[in-house]
Amino acid sequence: MQKVVNILDLGKMEYQSTWDIQKEYHQKVLSKKEPDTLIIVEHEPVYTFGKNSDQNHLLQSAPSDAKVFHIERGGDITYHGPGQIVVYPILDLNRYKKSISWYMRTLEKVIIATLSDFGIDANIKKGLTGVWVADEKIGAQGVRISRWVTMHGFALNVNTDLKYFSGIIPCGIFEYGVTSMEKIIGKKQNLEKVKNNVIQNFNRFFNLKMIAGEN
Repeated sequence: MQKVVNILDLGKMEYQSTWDIQKEYHQKVLSKKEPDTLIIVEHEPVYTFGKNSDQNHLLQSAPSDAKVFHIERGGDITYHGPGQIVVYPILDLNRYKKSISWYMRTLEKVIIATLSDFGIDANIKKGLTGVWVADEKIGAQGVRISRWVTMHGFALNVNTDLKYFSGIIPCGIFEYGVTSMEKIIGKKQNLEKVKNNVIQNFNRFFNLKMIAGEN
């Protein structure tokens, strides 16, 4: 049976406002006042710490224009900023599969399929979350699941300024680097085109029927 999810494309929005919208929709989906919702956004430069993050993973060399947020998702520190597509699925997993590992692996499949659409061969690394191109991370994940309703999600580096990652130990991983679609392909990518492919692949792997959301 095909499911219905609402698309809420926020365009460019600062982190705090988006976080508030996430929490609002999480409660509404939990109480069945809203359908499952896919929030898509591009943020200003921010570093976010997951609930079990090591504070030492924010380095003194970090650019000073990036705000810092401590949030309730899993995972370590990561960066969000311009040129990066951030996706926050607010899904009731009771309608899909009540499995955190299944959910995380399916998000990775969405990212891998999207990159494949642009000729990029991406994969996963055993024991690590996220999506990689060789030994460089291109897609990061961190989620919170409360009563089987999800929030937070994943970020895909499209035209991201990678200098911001040099100010942190991304996701607490020392031994690998970070990359972007722009770096791999050699030119800036159309963010709207990549976003549309993300939505199509989300639909494909989660068996969803998309409906347009209001901005």
